[in-house]
Amino acid sequence: MAEAKPFERCGQLFDINRAFAHSRETDRLFDQAMNEALRWHAARCPDYRAFLGECGLTDFTRDYAPEEIPPLLVTIFKEFRLASVPDRQVKIELTSSGTGGRKSAIILDNRSYRRIMLILNNIFDSLGMVNHAQKVNYLCFTYDPKVAGNVGTAFSDKGLTGLTGKRSVYYAIRWKEEVKDFEFDLEATVKKLIAFGKRPEPVRILGFPAYLWQVCNRLEEAGITLDFGKDSYIITGGGWKMHKDQEVSKDFFKDRVERVLGIPRQNLRDLFGMVEHGIPYVDCEAGRLHVPIYARALTVDPETYKPVGDGNEGLLYLMTPYLSSYPSISLLTTDRAIIEGNCPCGRPGKTFRIVGRAGLNKHKGCAMTALDLLK
Repeated sequence: MAEAKPFERCGQLFDINRAFAHSRETDRLFDQAMNEALRWHAARCPDYRAFLGECGLTDFTRDYAPEEIPPLLVTIFKEFRLASVPDRQVKIELTSSGTGGRKSAIILDNRSYRRIMLILNNIFDSLGMVNHAQKVNYLCFTYDPKVAGNVGTAFSDKGLTGLTGKRSVYYAIRWKEEVKDFEFDLEATVKKLIAFGKRPEPVRILGFPAYLWQVCNRLEEAGITLDFGKDSYIITGGGWKMHKDQEVSKDFFKDRVERVLGIPRQNLRDLFGMVEHGIPYVDCEAGRLHVPIYARALTVDPETYKPVGDGNEGLLYLMTPYLSSYPSISLLTTDRAIIEGNCPCGRPGKTFRIVGRAGLNKHKGCAMTALDLLK
């Protein structure tokens, strides 16, 4: 996917399909790509350029270390529609929440859309989870994209179901016309999963873990266990609060789904992502969220914004140069995390653990909104 000026280094970085091939060369390309993106957005988004100026960054003839680029706070996208491309170039507009609350409005142009689809495929391929020749039955615990096409999780799942061939795709959170809202049909979902269990194809289960927990409850109540086997995967995303105040650990969850569904625990992969950033951070076999070469992650002190260093808890600060449509290249999240290295899986680069939300009021997104449907 070679790109011409002003994105030559971006193109070279995204052309590397080994998503975790961290090296001095990929670090250098990332730094250069971030400066290409910085200059692009500073020239095309007046509000962003003004923000940079307020932070003291005004000279765009020099190169900056990515960590020198001032981060936008993620909640800014709930207040303002920032754009670096004209409306006629917008391919899709995504929102961060499902059925209520203030939403982040995020736009993707063709360039950004093409890049994130390539990045998504490279990340999962590098984790051994892409097989376009394989037919798979998908069960998605997310909003039906035919109705919720602009919700970030619906968009994400459309990408995730493209990692293999598809025999069928079932969306468990469905629009109910009579109540004009989304509803989770537990009985229909349990029946669909049992039907998948009678088929020869593997299954991939995507989405909010709280719903899969409810399905496991129902299957165990009925004395039913399934055996989907080693070619099946579960890709979760959205938090580990199962119902109201019941929260479980990833390890406990893995043990249960292996016992009830017959999917090896190492095939349960959690995914951390946010519509305002776009990059998916995915568990390896060892259960760690890996940072690909297309992004960089730091943790910073919430008061000083200074890095706290690996192994210490701080606010998660994410960078990526892939976006050309809006200036979210350097983003301060509302998540508390710990950065780590030396993953047991042997892949180079950093990993991180999410340890909670910052502050008293949650930055309510798709997962929290979906969880409301279980209450």
